[in-house]
Amino acid sequence: MTSLPSAPLGLTYTSSHEAVRVELSGDLDHLHADRLIGAVDRLLAAHPGLRDLRLDCAGLSAVDSSGLAALLMVRRLADKAGAGLHIDGRTVQLNRILEITGTLDHLTAPGAGAQPLRRTGAGTVRGGPAEDNHPSTPPTGPEPRT
Repeated sequence: MTSLPSAPLGLTYTSSHEAVRVELSGDLDHLHADRLIGAVDRLLAAHPGLRDLRLDCAGLSAVDSSGLAALLMVRRLADKAGAGLHIDGRTVQLNRILEITGTLDHLTAPGAGAQPLRRTGAGTVRGGPAEDNHPSTPPTGPEPRT
């Protein structure tokens, strides 16, 4: 059996005060999974107090079990940093692997470390006493592409 060569994983990011968005393209596989983990680890260290980490997966062409493991590690890193993880632009293939492995809900649910929001009459304020917290539901992103 001949296998096709892996497409390099491209990572492009943009950041604001409270959010970082990482666009992924190419293959998230055994050859490139560590690159994603290392990049996210560096981004989280460079942005203390980050509220949202958004992975835009629309440009991914393939995800294997190592890629899935990388996404799970990114979830752990985001939780540890207190940032919410959002996986946007999920392709049909990515959704399928997440559903088959039972990790879709884990990766797309609000994280344990995510900083909840408290709504006040003057706008939205981060934090506050636990009984006043009303966690916001992260957007699920666009529908999976075919």
